[in-house]
Amino acid sequence: MNDYEIVELLLTLTTPRRDCKERAKDAVKKFHSLKGVLEASEKDLKSVEGIGETNVIGLQLIRSVAERLIRDRTLSSGVYYNNADDVYDYLKVSLADKKQEVFKTLFLDNRNQLLRQENLFKGTVNRSAVYPREVMNRALEYNATGLIFAHNHPSGSLEPSPEDKNLTRTLVFAAVFMQVKVLDHLIITQDSYYSFSATGLIEAYEAEYIKLNMPR
Repeated sequence: MNDYEIVELLLTLTTPRRDCKERAKDAVKKFHSLKGVLEASEKDLKSVEGIGETNVIGLQLIRSVAERLIRDRTLSSGVYYNNADDVYDYLKVSLADKKQEVFKTLFLDNRNQLLRQENLFKGTVNRSAVYPREVMNRALEYNATGLIFAHNHPSGSLEPSPEDKNLTRTLVFAAVFMQVKVLDHLIITQDSYYSFSATGLIEAYEAEYIKLNMPR
């Protein structure tokens, strides 16, 4: 099936006995693909002539079910995270198009297998919003030995802000103290990601902590 035919079917389910072909085509044209339609905001969807509240609810429900399926399948299938590409592929569906920042933590075992994932907060990333003590308590609760942090940038910018760097440094310090390994912190956008590990910052923060706490 073409993308517009799938969208047409989804629209028909929420508005039966109406011809939905043209608005389905308009939606795919506006958002470029089926993926674009499902990731579009309520406001943007309603800007397409003929798509109303009921259609939007139906489309967003389909997307929510897809996100839940990906999450549950990942948790039950023993997925291993060996590089930033793996994490990005997993998280971009749930993070990339959010209109506000969402900070997510993946809790991993000593083989980098996912034990649990949690959204810790929504809003602007800073040290006052994310509590390192809470993160470490969760890591102990889940018996996690590895952590991966990720948050989105609604602006589309991949450049980490000073707050992003300060928060990552604080979390790495707390993790080293608790003997938990921070594997990475990713900034996620629709098109790509920034990896603190790939740029050497995770290792640099670990080395800084060790240096600061070496016996004089």
